[in-house]
Amino acid sequence: MTALEYLQDLISFESTSNLSNVDIADHVQSALTELGFDTERIEYDDKNGVRKASVVGKQGAGAGGMAYAGHTDVVPADDWFQPEHGPYRAVVDGDRVYGRGSCDMKGSIACMLAAVERLKNVSLDAPLYILATADEEIGYGGAKSIVSESKYFREMVAHDTRTVVGEPTMLEVVNVHKGSGRITATSRGRAAHSSTSEGLNANLAMIPFLQVMKEIHDETETNPAWQNTDFDPPTLAWNIGINDHTAATNITPPKSVCTVVLRAMPGIDVSPLLERVVAAGEAFGVDVKIDSLTDPLTTSPDAPVVRDLLEVTGNAAAKTVTYGTDASVLTGLHNLVVFGPGDIAQAHTVNEWIVLEQLDKGTDVYETLIRRWCIAP
Repeated sequence: MTALEYLQDLISFESTSNLSNVDIADHVQSALTELGFDTERIEYDDKNGVRKASVVGKQGAGAGGMAYAGHTDVVPADDWFQPEHGPYRAVVDGDRVYGRGSCDMKGSIACMLAAVERLKNVSLDAPLYILATADEEIGYGGAKSIVSESKYFREMVAHDTRTVVGEPTMLEVVNVHKGSGRITATSRGRAAHSSTSEGLNANLAMIPFLQVMKEIHDETETNPAWQNTDFDPPTLAWNIGINDHTAATNITPPKSVCTVVLRAMPGIDVSPLLERVVAAGEAFGVDVKIDSLTDPLTTSPDAPVVRDLLEVTGNAAAKTVTYGTDASVLTGLHNLVVFGPGDIAQAHTVNEWIVLEQLDKGTDVYETLIRRWCIAP
C-alpha cells in the first residue's frame, strides 16, 4: 500500500481525543502485525473513564536502530468546511488530501507504514520500533503510559535508539521545542435565582484571582527575564480561559473555572510563577490544580540523530519551534528529534490538508532512515 492508501484508512476512524481510540489502535496494530512486527498494547481509562490504547511495535533484533512515534488521536472537527463529505473521509482535490488528521498526524503515520512495506522483504540488522500513542492532543497520556509500562521503550532508552517523532515539520529537523503546563482554578458558590439573596456568586472570588493571572500574563509578555528569543514568539504564551458554566443570566453562578495553559522554555524556571498562582488561590478561596507539566525538548545539535538527519535531508541546521509534542514526555531518550511531513500551519484547521508531494517525500526519507539505521550496508 502507498502512503495515500494508508492515510485514507486512518482518516476514516473518528479518533477525536474525547472518544475512545481503540478502533484505530486495533487497525494500526493489525497493520504492524501484517508487516512483521511484534507488538505491545498498553490500555488505560482517561479521566472521563474513556478507554484509550497505545501500540508499540518492534521488528528486528540487537541494539540501537530506529524508533518512530506518532499519535492516533485528532482534535474535533465540528466546524468542518465541507459537510457534504465530512472530516472523516479522505478527499483528494488537486495536489492535496483533505481530512481531519491528514496533516496532524495520520499522514506521517501513513508515510512510516508505507516505508516499512517497501522493505518488508529486507532483513533488519538493528531493531525498528513504531509507537502509536493516544491522547497527544490533550496531555500526552498515551506517551506517558508507554514510558511507564513498555518494555520496548525501556530497550530504546537503554540503547539510546535514534528516535523520530513524526509531527508535521515540512521535513525539516526540529531539535528544540517548548514544554507545556495546565492550571485549572475553580471557585465554588451556590446557585439561586438572582433576584434573591440565597445564592453565592462563584465569580466574586474568581475576579480577583483573574486579576493576578492577568498581572502574570502582562509580566511574562514584557519582562525579558521570562522570555527566550530562540522562539517566535519568545514568551510563555500565558493563555487564560474562563467559564462560569451558568445556564441562564438570572442564576447566581455556582461554579467558575479559570484555565491557564503555559508553554515552558529552556533556561526559564516557571516555578516562581506557579507559586504565585497557588498563593492567589489560597488568598481568594479558589481551588488551584496544576498538571500536565512537561519539559521542553532540548536535543543537542551535535546529537547523532540530528547530524544524520541533516545529512540525509540536506538541511543546513536544526530548528526551534513553539509547539509541543510527545517528545516532551519520552524521557530518557537523548537522540530524539521531531521530523515529519506536512505543514503545522494546517494542523487543527477547518479544512486540514496535506500535500501529496509531502506524503511521497515523507515515505522516501523514512525509508532512507530505516536503511541507514537498521540495515547494514
